[in-house]
Amino acid sequence: MNAILVVALVCASTVQAPDCSRETALDVITGPAHTLQECLVQGPVLAANAGHVGGEGSYVKTRCEPRR
Repeated sequence: MNAILVVALVCASTVQAPDCSRETALDVITGPAHTLQECLVQGPVLAANAGHVGGEGSYVKTRCEPRR
């Protein structure tokens, strides 16, 4: 079982990174990861696969959370 949950938060560029959370994000995309390194790489990949390429107006913040 995957022990880590990848959480890709797509936030508006007007939201500062420390304030970017599940509650303030424009979109929240999740997926599994086996390691912390995999999690950090997978966040932007998940967002890109969902059509969020970043650029002007938004950015992607990756969080790695333990699965519950």
